[in-house]
Formats: sequence, C-alpha cells, structure tokens
Amino acid sequence: MHPDLINLISLTRVPQVGCVHARILLQHFGSVESIFKSSVQSMEKIEGIGKIRARSIKNFRDFSGSEKEIYFIQRAGIRALALDDPEYPNRLLSACDAPVLLFYKGNTDLNHSRIISIVVTRLYTDYGKDITENLIRDLAPYSVTVVSGPAFGIDAIVHKSAIWYSLSTIGVLAHGLATLYPPGYSLLSKQMIKQGD
Repeated sequence: MHPDLINLISLTRVPQVGCVHARILLQHFGSVESIFKSSVQSMEKIEGIGKIRARSIKNFRDFSGSEKEIYFIQRAGIRALALDDPEYPNRLLSACDAPVLLFYKGNTDLNHSRIISIVVTRLYTDYGKDITENLIRDLAPYSVTVVSGPAFGIDAIVHKSAIWYSLSTIGVLAHGLATLYPPGYSLLSKQMIKQGD
C-alpha cells in the first residue's frame, strides 16, 4: 500500500481537481502531503490551477471519507496503484491525463509486453461475434493480454474468448468500485480474476 494513500485518495476526491490538475500539482510539490500543506497563494500561481482549485484543495476536509475508501478496497482485495508504483501501467505515464491512482484487482501484469485493447459496440451481428472470436483465437499463440470494457456485447465476447484460449484479460471499469455494471457480469469478472492468478 502506498505510504500516503489517504492523501492520494483525498486528492482524487477534491472538487474541481481532475487527473491533469492532480498530476501538475504532484510534479510541482513533489508529494501529495505537500499539496495539502501548501497555501492557496502558492497553489494558485501554478499554471492551470488558479484560485478556485487552490481553495477547493484547502477547503477539503473529508479525510474520513477517504479512510472509508481505503477500508473498502482492503476488504474487497483491491489494490491502489499510484503513478510512482512500479506496477502502474507504463503506457499510461505518457498521457497528460493519466490518473494519479488506478484501482486494480487480480494479478495480471499491467506492463506485459503484448497488450491489445478491443473496444466495440454492445449491439453486434453474428459476423462481428465471429470476427472477435477468431481474432482472439489468432492472437492466442502470442500470449497477449486482452483489454476491454466490462459490458455486454462484444466486450463480454472478448473476455470469454480470452478465458477460453487461456489469455490474461482486463476489464476497465468506467464507474466506481462499489458496483459492477452490468449486474450479470459478476461470474465473468470472477473468471477473469482467476485467469490472471
């Protein structure tokens, strides 16, 4: 666990501060603790931050809410990967809006040398299904890690095919960690996690 996880989670919860702003602040101050200890005056001078964001950071008080999030992820077996974590996906580091924290469950290598992302429509034809299954089958000899969203449609076919061909597969959530959407995805997600062990 990151030594300053409570402050990192808190920074992601500050209104008006997104991934880009959080990263700018971390690069400027060197640590998330220093961000919360700094003055409004020193923060507002940083390009892209300004007075509104600086005050929002200074006015943040819900550290107990961040502690609850830590308790939740520990209980659920979820790991938090910070930008400086060696397991953080290297490919994301070059993106200016890379999240300062990623939440991750399982043991798949996020820095695998061969990763392919497949994102397609939920509504699909038999032809689309066949193409997807054949693509995963053809990739299987190369031991790729397959990434897609956790949704019905082609995303589910991607993950099921990867499991069938013994490939590691990652489902990227676009929502909070307390729920799994769609609800019927629970069994498949468990199979995906098991596949990565």
